[in-house]
Amino acid sequence: MGPRVLNLLKGQGPGQDQGHSHNHRFLRPDHPENHLAFALQFSCEFAAFLTGANLIMEYVFSNAAVARSFTAYLGTAVGVDAPSKWRIPVPGLPEGFNQVDLVAVGVILLITVCICYSTKESSVVNMVLTAVHVAFILFIIVIGFVHGDARNLTRPADPSRNPGGFFPHGAMGVFNGAAMVYLSYIGYDAVSTMAEEVERPARDIPIGVSGSVVVVTVLYCLMAASMSMLLPYDAIDPEAPFSGPFRGRKGMAWVSNVIGAGASLGILTSLMVAMLGQARYLCVIGRSGVMPAWLARVNPRTATPVNASAFLGLFTAALALFTELDILLNLVCIGTLFVFYMVANAVVYRRYVGDAELGRTRRAWPTLAFLAAFSLLALAFALVWKLAPPERGVRTGLLAACAALAVATVAAFQALVPQAHAPELWGVPGMPWVPAASVFLNVFLLGSLDRPSYVRFGFFSVAALLVYVLYSVHASYDAEESGLDGGGAKVQDEACTV
Repeated sequence: MGPRVLNLLKGQGPGQDQGHSHNHRFLRPDHPENHLAFALQFSCEFAAFLTGANLIMEYVFSNAAVARSFTAYLGTAVGVDAPSKWRIPVPGLPEGFNQVDLVAVGVILLITVCICYSTKESSVVNMVLTAVHVAFILFIIVIGFVHGDARNLTRPADPSRNPGGFFPHGAMGVFNGAAMVYLSYIGYDAVSTMAEEVERPARDIPIGVSGSVVVVTVLYCLMAASMSMLLPYDAIDPEAPFSGPFRGRKGMAWVSNVIGAGASLGILTSLMVAMLGQARYLCVIGRSGVMPAWLARVNPRTATPVNASAFLGLFTAALALFTELDILLNLVCIGTLFVFYMVANAVVYRRYVGDAELGRTRRAWPTLAFLAAFSLLALAFALVWKLAPPERGVRTGLLAACAALAVATVAAFQALVPQAHAPELWGVPGMPWVPAASVFLNVFLLGSLDRPSYVRFGFFSVAALLVYVLYSVHASYDAEESGLDGGGAKVQDEACTV
C-alpha cells in the first residue's frame, strides 16, 4: 500500500504523474461523449479515497486502542492491578464510552508534540529498541512455557459457563478470533514508504515485508501459546493479558511488574512509529488534492508535517479519551480487512487493465466483472458459513459449491483475459490466484465480525462519501485544471518523509 495507494487504486503506477496521466483529457466531464469514461474515473477515485480514509482511520483507531492498553500495563508496572482505578467514570454516557482515560490522552499528546518537533531517529537507536522489544517478548515466552500448564490449553477455568477442548468454540471461534487479531498486521505497509531510501527496493522491500510478517507471526503464536498455558482462555484479562497471569502468584509479582514495564515501553515506541506513519499518509493524501492542502504543509524549521501530525494527534486523543478498547478493536479490524480487500482488488485491476495508452475504459469491464463476481461468491461463502444450518450436510454442500464456483471463476478469468501490464522490477506472483485468495479471505473474515462494527463502519463510510462529494472531487478536479503538481500549496513526497 503505502502513500501511493491513491495512485494504485486509480490504476496508475509509480511512474505516472498523479495529476496529469494521459487519460485525464479524455476523461474530462465537459466531453459529453465520455460520460461513461468519466463515471469510471470517478468511481476509481472514490474507491481510492475511501481506501485511503480507512487506511488513516485504522491507524487512528489502533493508536487510540494501544494508548488505552498503555494505562492497564502502566498500572501493572507500578502495582495498580485494576485499570478502572486510573479512569474516571462519567454517568449519563452510553456503555463503552463512559470511562475517561486521561493517561491515554496524555501519552498521545506527548508523542504528538515529540513528532512535531523531531522525527529523525538513527538506525542504531531503532536497532537497540528492537532488540529490547524482542528480548522482552522472548522473556514472556520462556516464562510461559516454564511456569505454564499444558492442561490449560484444553480446560476452562469455569466449565459450567464455558466449553472446554482445544477448539472450545469450534471452527467458527477460530475464524472469529482470526478476524479480531487481524489488527496485529497493521503497519507492515509502512515498509513500502521506505522504497526511495533503500539501495535495491525491488529486492529489499519484498524481503523486508515478508520477513517481518513471518518473524512476527511466529513470535505472536508462541506468545499466545505461552499465555494460554499460564491461564485458561476464559480467565485471561483482556486489558493486560500478559501481566495478568502472575497477579497473586506467590513469588511471581516481580514478573508482572517487569512485563508491565516492558509492555509500556513497547507501547510508547509503537505509538511513536505508528503516529509518524499516519502523519506521512495524511501528508501525501493532502498533496494529492482530495484533502485540504494545508495538511501537506511541512514546517521549514523542523522538516515535519506539523499540521497533519497535530490534526491526527488531537483526533486520536479524543477517541482514546472516551472509547473502550473492544469498540476500538472492532473498528480497527473492519477497517483493516476493508483496506486489504481493496488493495487486493487494485492489484488485479492494475495488472489486467494496464495504463491509459492500453485502452483503459475498453479493457476495464472484463476485470471489473470478474472482481464483482468473485467478491459476490466470497460473500456467499461467508453467509453460508455463518447462517446455513449444519444438519444433513446442507452447509457443507453449499460451501463446496461456492468454493468450486470461485475457483472456476478465477481459472476462467486467467484463461480469457490476458495481462495488460508486466511489472518492470517486482510484482505479485501467481496472478490472479494470490490476490484472489486475499479477496476471498478478507471477505470471509469480514463476515465474522459483529453487527455493531458494520453499523459504525457504515456511518464512517457515509461521512467519507459526503466529504468526497462535497469537497474532494471538486478540489482534485480544480487542482488538475490549474496544473498544480507539487507546486503552490502542495509538497513533494520527499518533503513528506518523516
